[in-house]
Amino acid sequence: MLLEFIRENRGELIRRAREKVRTRSAPRPTPEEIESGVPLFLNEFTEFLASTGPDRTEKSKESELATSATQHGNDMLRRGYTIAQVVHDYGDICQAVTELASEQGKKHFDTKDFHTLNLCLDDAIAGAVTEYSRQREQNIGDQEVERLGFLAHELRNGLSSVAMAFQVLQSGRVGVGGSTSAVVERGLANLRTLVDRTLAEVRLASGQHRRARVMLAEFVEEIAITAELDARARNLALTVAPVEYGISIEADRQLLASAVGNLLQNAFKFTHSGGHVALRAEKKRDRVSIEIEDECGGLPAGQTEELFKTFGRRHADKTGLGLGLAISRRSINVNGGELKVKNMPGKGCIFTIDLPVAS
Repeated sequence: MLLEFIRENRGELIRRAREKVRTRSAPRPTPEEIESGVPLFLNEFTEFLASTGPDRTEKSKESELATSATQHGNDMLRRGYTIAQVVHDYGDICQAVTELASEQGKKHFDTKDFHTLNLCLDDAIAGAVTEYSRQREQNIGDQEVERLGFLAHELRNGLSSVAMAFQVLQSGRVGVGGSTSAVVERGLANLRTLVDRTLAEVRLASGQHRRARVMLAEFVEEIAITAELDARARNLALTVAPVEYGISIEADRQLLASAVGNLLQNAFKFTHSGGHVALRAEKKRDRVSIEIEDECGGLPAGQTEELFKTFGRRHADKTGLGLGLAISRRSINVNGGELKVKNMPGKGCIFTIDLPVAS
C-alpha cells in the first residue's frame, strides 16, 4: 500500500525532494524551505492516508483532502513562501514518490492510492493559490493607497527642496558651484532614484520582465559612471574593482540595474561624509557575485531581515519610501538570484547579489 511505502521510505523521499528543491534555478530556494518546507506536504499526505479508512466514501475523502490542503497552503503562505515555491515544492514531492516507487517496482499499488496522491497535489496547489488570491485582494486596497500616499509625499518634498534651491540660484545671491547647487544636484538624483524604483515595481507587478545575456564588465562600467557622480556629490569615495571580461549573466538588465542602483544609493545615503563605498563583481565557480560595501556603522543585532520589509527604514534620515531594498530583492529573485546582507557591527554592511553565470 502507498501509505506503508511512504512510511518505510520517508527519509529517502525527503532526501530526493530536498535535492530537487536545492538544484532549482528559479525561484531560488531558501534554507528554511529545504529543511522545513519539504517534509510539510509529506506529513500532511501521510496523516490524511492514515485517517481515511476503507469505509469512507470517495466524496468524503476528497472533501477532507481539499480542506486540509487549503489549510496547509494557507500555513505555507503565512510562513513567507511564494506561490511559485508552493507549486514547485508540491510537484517535487509528488515526483519523488512516483520515481522511487517506479525504481522499486511497486506496481501493486492500488489505483486509488495514486489517484489520491494526484488529487492531493492538485487540491494543495489550488488551495494555496485560492488563499493567496484572497489575501491579496484583502490587502491590495490598503497597500496601494499607502504606497500612493508615500510616493506623492516624497515627490512633493523632493520637488520643493529642488525648487527652493533653484530660486536661490536664480536670484544670483550665491554661486552656481556652491553648496546650494549641490542641494539641487542631490535633489534631482533622489527624484531620479525614486522614479526608477517606482518603474521597477510597476514592471515587477505587471510581469513585464525579460532576461537577456548581459556582459558583467560592461554592466558594472555603466553603473559606475552614474554612481561616481552621486558619490562625489555626497563627498564620498567610491572604489570600483576591475571586472574580468567575458563573464555574462542572463538577467533583465533594467531590473538588475535598478537593484544595484538602489543598493548603491542606500550605501551613499547611510555612509558618513568623507566615507568610502566599494563596488565589486566577480565570478565564483558557476555563480556571479556583485557586492556593495558601505560604512553605515553596522546594524543592531537581529535586524538584518527588517531591512527588506516594505516601508522599512534603518536610519534617522527618513527620505525615500523605504521600498528600495524590498524592490531590489524582488528584482534579483525574478532573475533567478538572491540578495543577502552581511552585518559588520561598528563598521558597515556588505550587500551581495548572487546570480547564476549564463550557460
